[in-house]
Amino acid sequence: MPAVARQVSCNGGGNVMTTNPSGGTTTQSVQAADLYNELWAAETAKIGPIGRLYPGLAVALLAALAAGFLAARYAVPPTLMGLLIGLALNFLNSDKRLTPGLIFASGTLLRWGIVLLGAKLTFSQFAALGPAAFLAIVAIAASVIVAMVLVSRALSLGTAFGVLAGSAIAICGASAALAVAALLGEKRLQQGELTMTLVLVSVMSAAAMSFYPLLAHFLSFTDRQAGFLMGAAIHDVAQSLGAGYGYSPIAGDNAAIVKMSRVALLGPVLAVLAFIFPSGGSSRIRAGVPWFVLGFFALAALSSLNMVPRPLLDGVAMLTTPILLLSITAAGIRSPMAMILKQGWKPFAAILCGTMAALVLALTAAAYVI
Repeated sequence: MPAVARQVSCNGGGNVMTTNPSGGTTTQSVQAADLYNELWAAETAKIGPIGRLYPGLAVALLAALAAGFLAARYAVPPTLMGLLIGLALNFLNSDKRLTPGLIFASGTLLRWGIVLLGAKLTFSQFAALGPAAFLAIVAIAASVIVAMVLVSRALSLGTAFGVLAGSAIAICGASAALAVAALLGEKRLQQGELTMTLVLVSVMSAAAMSFYPLLAHFLSFTDRQAGFLMGAAIHDVAQSLGAGYGYSPIAGDNAAIVKMSRVALLGPVLAVLAFIFPSGGSSRIRAGVPWFVLGFFALAALSSLNMVPRPLLDGVAMLTTPILLLSITAAGIRSPMAMILKQGWKPFAAILCGTMAALVLALTAAAYVI
């Protein structure tokens, strides 16, 4: 079959313009792994009245509420519970009446959730770390992403999967995975790869929340060292803070600062990926700095400069968790289980390797730098 060159428009139109060897162009519907609305499928571009969003939004909201209740009742990560419930309901993805609302929940709301993460950050938090600790955080994050790319290539999972999983491990778990997936788009990532990453990262975070405090006690770490370990090595924010405060209040405060510093790396990583991440095959996707990255930094700046009343920012920050939980739950509903099961053992092995790399690097930094 002759090769074709594709130019994908990411300006909201959502069509893939394919140039064939004869010079003509055809419009193809994007259907495969466009979980997070990076490219709109042709049928979703015709959503029509906003009322058509309600069925899908209602299903996702009810599932997310159930996930939040069960997570609180049984002390498990909300993101993991949301994914599991969403996956259990993925048969609903075949109902086209739910498609517009599910796409809105896993696309538009996702991006706003990433923006709202900035309300949790102030520049003074990062300054309190000191230059050595901050450089260690940056080095750990960069090393984990590079290591994941190498492991993924060795396991024939591809560079895009390595960047996706590496960013999730190195920065802020599911939130980073969702943001990177939104940037890379369906041309580089399959739906099953993304969902598998979200599931495995949540599982690893839950295990780390229980195991890492015991490890810190065994190594006789100080509160500062333990806080750095929890903040630098655990993927998801909630589990990182849970482990830190489970060790001691001071360790919890330190874990929060370190973890928020990692979250702050989300913007720079997305900006770099938008310009230098290589496209696969014959596809060429041009992407500038995403608007949600700019919004992330803008809100962090407002938080740092006290240009917005703190109660208002705190209220905005409180919206982040439910919005992301709703997005993740909707993503689970939109994920075909057959595609996930086809991934096999390789994604698990790759993410386990990345988790161990983050742990070893964080332990080394906590012991010799902090």
